[in-house]
Amino acid sequence: MNELDERYSTAEDAIIESFFLLSREKQFEKITVSDVVKKSGVVRSTFYNHYENIPSLISAAEDKTINDIFELMESFHPKGDRQLCHSYFLAICNYTKENSFLSSILHSPRGDSFLEKSMMMFHRYVAEISEEGAENIKNKERFSYYIAATIGINLGVLHKWTAEECKTNPEEIADILTTVFLNGVLPFMD
Repeated sequence: MNELDERYSTAEDAIIESFFLLSREKQFEKITVSDVVKKSGVVRSTFYNHYENIPSLISAAEDKTINDIFELMESFHPKGDRQLCHSYFLAICNYTKENSFLSSILHSPRGDSFLEKSMMMFHRYVAEISEEGAENIKNKERFSYYIAATIGINLGVLHKWTAEECKTNPEEIADILTTVFLNGVLPFMD
């Protein structure tokens, strides 16, 4: 990466991170370009070099959030080991609790489009995994439905948990997700 690319990437990271920080202070629909510029330390023209407006920044924040979750998923290869599953789901719960943007978007009018974007990206991910491990999967179509069920369950539980302001301990939510996955979904994925 050359110096110009690195500066571009650094400014983009600063803008998105400042947006995440601002989303802890106020509803993201009320965050302005001025707020982001002030918090990130970049000049207004730098903001506009990266994003057309706040809605385009929100879309980029959605993409970053989904990509962060994918990175967590990459290290997860369930074999029925309860502790491995629990650790993964706890990481997802902690990420959700720390990412106020994710909590906010799950309960906003934009939440539907975020969930749709997430589901499309997750389905693409599952299709890629299915192709890579095709010899181990007897019925790829059924497998993709089981993965879709897992995604839906996870999003539903996280939606309920964030709606209740994450009052339940993340360990307990991770245990619920682990139990549902190991007993309700994993047995059918062979």
